[in-house]
Amino acid sequence: MSVSTDILTDGFSRVQGVVHRILEGADEAVLTARLDPASNTIAWLVWHLTRVQDDHIADAAGSDQVWTSAGWADTFDLPLPAADTGYGHSAEQVSLVRPAAADLRGYHDAVHARTLGYVAGLTEDELKAVIDTSWDPPVTLAVRLVSVIADDLQHAGQAAFIKGALGRTS
Repeated sequence: MSVSTDILTDGFSRVQGVVHRILEGADEAVLTARLDPASNTIAWLVWHLTRVQDDHIADAAGSDQVWTSAGWADTFDLPLPAADTGYGHSAEQVSLVRPAAADLRGYHDAVHARTLGYVAGLTEDELKAVIDTSWDPPVTLAVRLVSVIADDLQHAGQAAFIKGALGRTS
């Protein structure tokens, strides 16, 4: 592995660590609680950050998403299209995502393993390759992967905040 892939591995592993801490001891009431009627839930935030990571890594790797290829879409059995990642969900759609903590952890860990396997095999030239010219400047694979880590950490932080706030009010 290179310094670049070591850094990416560290970043994705930090996301996984936060996800595990959030899900530890979280029951259905905690996972589905809302701080207000329009806010996201912990369950939705963890599902969404994992779906986005799964979607983006699969796209970059030219592979199937873990969500469908490993049966997680069937396990979760959400009344949403299989390709749905949660982007732009309404409050009503957020309320449809009600998996158990074990399923969220299992899906996240499966995506994490796929991500680390993919990242470990990347070369510096692959990381420098432009993969999206619709942005100025164009987006390289390395930048896209850092963006996924940043987005995941923001959502994980939101979920951690919710769990902490719930702990103070109960």
